[in-house]
Amino acid sequence: MKRKTFIQLSGTLMATPLVTPFDSLAWQQKLKNWAGNLTFSTDNVFYPKTVEEVQALVKQHSKIKTLGTRHCFNRIADSRDNLISTKEMNRVIGISADKSTVTVEGGIKYSELAPYLHKKGYALHNLASLPHISVAGSITTATHGSGVKNGNLASAVTGLEIVIADGSIVHLSKKSDPEKLNAAVVGLGGLGAITKVTLQIQPTYLVRQNVFIGLPMEQLNHNFEKIVSAGYSVSLFTDWQTDHINEVWIKSRIGVDSDKILPEFYGAKAATKNLHPIIALSAENCTEQMGVPGPWYERLPHFKMGFTPSSGKELQSEYFVPMHNAVEAIQAISKLGKAIGPHLFITEIRTIAADNLWMSPCRNQTSVTIHFTWKQETEAVLKLLPQIEKALAPFTPRPHWGKVFTMEPKILQAHYEKLHDFKNLVAEYDPHGKFRNDYLERNIYTKG
Repeated sequence: MKRKTFIQLSGTLMATPLVTPFDSLAWQQKLKNWAGNLTFSTDNVFYPKTVEEVQALVKQHSKIKTLGTRHCFNRIADSRDNLISTKEMNRVIGISADKSTVTVEGGIKYSELAPYLHKKGYALHNLASLPHISVAGSITTATHGSGVKNGNLASAVTGLEIVIADGSIVHLSKKSDPEKLNAAVVGLGGLGAITKVTLQIQPTYLVRQNVFIGLPMEQLNHNFEKIVSAGYSVSLFTDWQTDHINEVWIKSRIGVDSDKILPEFYGAKAATKNLHPIIALSAENCTEQMGVPGPWYERLPHFKMGFTPSSGKELQSEYFVPMHNAVEAIQAISKLGKAIGPHLFITEIRTIAADNLWMSPCRNQTSVTIHFTWKQETEAVLKLLPQIEKALAPFTPRPHWGKVFTMEPKILQAHYEKLHDFKNLVAEYDPHGKFRNDYLERNIYTKG
């Protein structure tokens, strides 16, 4: 019997037998992630445009996974069988002024949503450093942005629509299902296909960005919380090769944070021109600095929304540690500087407010993240990561779900007190493991 699949024709899904000529023509290009370090394990990729089409695909296949914008650096979204890309599901459904929320399709990118909101007089509380990522993909991996008082992107979610394993639709809301919503928002792709997301919004606002160069590392020992609280969002960039932080990026809300623009900042000097996080590179595609005010969505990311990178020849790793352990954790990594340096582009250190999302690395703790943007030297990086994880081990680090890590499953699982309850919810929505893949089997279901 010939296997059947769904082919998109004139806006409708048609059940059609697979034939060899179709395969050879349609799948000449192997699908890769954004960085190009991973090739997906199947060529069966579907591009539905409606929730009904997603339901049909989920019902048809016994194993399937959902793709966003493919910005993860590991196999969290991979499948050996079938993939649903939500790239065509990128509409704004509507704004509720009374509830201060916006509802969108899961595949919409922040770079598409943010300008729309601003034109309507609204804003989100936070954005990631790169805005060309989908809403559903970002929240399900707890991707974050920065700010001592700013929760990650998932913390803005007030409602979800999910197509679960039997093809039915589950609606969750902060009002009617608060605990299930807390469980499902950072769902790691294990609960089903996220088709709609409702986000909390607020009146639009202006932000300015100032950069300082050469912050003495010793200043972190005595003034860390003051430094990272100096603006609405603060990022520290270092290559671990000197006793200084290379750059400090301070993003301040106009009318909320201090209006003073200082010539220096804890011994760091104010930049005299726009800079890239890697100081030797051109700042052409970076967001405007030098204290020039602009809309929130043109300042909170590090890179311009109009600049869409086709690929980034890099690897990324990131670890969350409790805020009160930040200085010790930074010191521990600093001791590895000579080993790290040859393989690193840059490290970014940020803060994220605590949340109550079950599988969020920030659950019940304001966190500091130590982020590594690596050269694409996979073998060397995989040898370094166990050293980094060992150095951070006293601080119960939680790796970013969508980036490269080598932590043993039993250690990772021990850092999530709601893991058992989360797996129970997965079993309720997906009793036969339709949405499970090798990544989830290893990191969530492997028993120590």
